[in-house]
Amino acid sequence: MAKNETPRWLAYRVPLQRLFVRIGVLPFLLVLALIVFSTLSGRFLTSENLITVARQATYLAIVAMGQMLALLTGGFDLSVGKIVAITSVITALTMAPLAAAHPDATAVTLTLGILAGLGAGTLVGVVNGVGVAVFNVSPFMMTLGTAAISFGIALTLTSGVPVYGLPDAFGTIFNFSRILDIPTPVYIMVGLFVTMYILLNRTRMGRYFYALGGNLKASRLSGIDTRFYLFLAYVLCGALAAVAGVLLTARLETGEANIGASMPLDSIAACVIGGVSLRGGVGSVGNVVLGAIFIGLIQNGMDLAQIQSYLQEVAIGVLLILAVIADQFRQFVMLRLKD
Repeated sequence: MAKNETPRWLAYRVPLQRLFVRIGVLPFLLVLALIVFSTLSGRFLTSENLITVARQATYLAIVAMGQMLALLTGGFDLSVGKIVAITSVITALTMAPLAAAHPDATAVTLTLGILAGLGAGTLVGVVNGVGVAVFNVSPFMMTLGTAAISFGIALTLTSGVPVYGLPDAFGTIFNFSRILDIPTPVYIMVGLFVTMYILLNRTRMGRYFYALGGNLKASRLSGIDTRFYLFLAYVLCGALAAVAGVLLTARLETGEANIGASMPLDSIAACVIGGVSLRGGVGSVGNVVLGAIFIGLIQNGMDLAQIQSYLQEVAIGVLLILAVIADQFRQFVMLRLKD
């Protein structure tokens, strides 16, 4: 090779760096997961298993879309798991007595139960929003506090015992039924994804969420009602977690105070793996959903490989740390390319 000739690998370095800055680490992780788990199990890439992964990832994807809103504004929500739990309990406690008293009024029972559950979960989001936006409480302390309160209320209402007696139609409609062989929860998740995509990319509200995380002081000086939009971010986060709680209740066909424990970690992991910056102001809802699907693939692949559930939590924690490191490196590469 001549002295002034550029090595071939260096010729590809800058384009690869630009690709990494643009798409992040997630696509590389997805390809790696598909290769590894398809090698470990012949069942991994079957259509039925992929549909199972889609169903399992639905609940996390919905919660992660809400978590993304909190992260975009420069905060996070540690109460999403307990919002799922209290939503499940309130939904079941509303439906069970109504189903017993009025067995023929299924539509009314389902409607009232779902509205009660969504209202309870959204109320927690309202409290979070008031604390963070109005009283300037740290998102960490505020959401940690509401998580403890929500969990305590859920345990008090149920005494730690699952709530049974929900109408069969609840589980049938919102979990077991399929359209074109795709489970109903997947359609609900897709509908919420489209709504979130339009909200964040086509509306003033979405632009303001990004602006808050980019520079809160500059947003305030430019005339944005920062308190209102910060409040709204936590309300929507709570509402989306509540939707996931209703769907999980339909899947279990019981009201559970102990579900959703891993949602805070998993939802933050899905966001960070999907390229949402912990500094705020950066992120794509499409990549967040892909991040949730990736975590679902990891969990499903480890199940098929008969890896213990405790080690799965270790794997998710390692992925979260690696994703944060990748985000830091991505920021460094971005600055290098600008220079």
